[in-house]
Amino acid sequence: MVGSSARESEETGQGGKIDRPPTRRGKFITFEGIDGAGKSTHIDAAIDLLRSEGFKVVSTREPGGTPLGEKLRELVLHEPMHLETETLLMFAARREHIVCVIEPALLRGDWVVCDRFTDATYAYQGGGRGLDVAKIETLERWVHGNLQPDLTFLFDLSTTVAQWRIQTQGKDTDRFEQEKADFHARVREAYLSRASRFRRFCVLDADQTRDEIKKLIEESVLSYCSQ
Repeated sequence: MVGSSARESEETGQGGKIDRPPTRRGKFITFEGIDGAGKSTHIDAAIDLLRSEGFKVVSTREPGGTPLGEKLRELVLHEPMHLETETLLMFAARREHIVCVIEPALLRGDWVVCDRFTDATYAYQGGGRGLDVAKIETLERWVHGNLQPDLTFLFDLSTTVAQWRIQTQGKDTDRFEQEKADFHARVREAYLSRASRFRRFCVLDADQTRDEIKKLIEESVLSYCSQ
């Protein structure tokens, strides 16, 4: 569950760019997928594309995105705990994230690009670990009400290929990455189930080449910018 920590673009009108005035609320884009799907590789490229189009962009991640959220991230990723404790910590970090980073940016007219959001909780804690979805829905309503991503890229990949990628990365793995294949299969199934329900999802075949995926993301982002 790797992502980039929150950072805000400081570029304003440099290099021939024309900043777009924040005449309306910003947009919220999220990147989702099972561990090893490769989504993190493409987040920076999407951010660079948005900035080249003149948008101010805040890049962030979950769990994390704030000083408190980053501390909670370390606990969630590396400390054993009860499933409901894990879920509550995820939503605690998310509430801080929304109040301190996401909502202020959207109100300024900035675009927010986030590595994971609540879809990940439905997939990992709900699908993977089997938590009652009704409990997640209750927390979702309480923590962020009607706030939902405007566009979600779901990187879909077979668990076999994803696990191979994780094993060949040569880095320390977290509690989720260490789970067995059947866990990741349930996570994938939960993601695809949500993608079938909500039109904001753009499902990408993550077994394509990096250039092919980059082109698809660029086309989707540019199309969305023109709306």
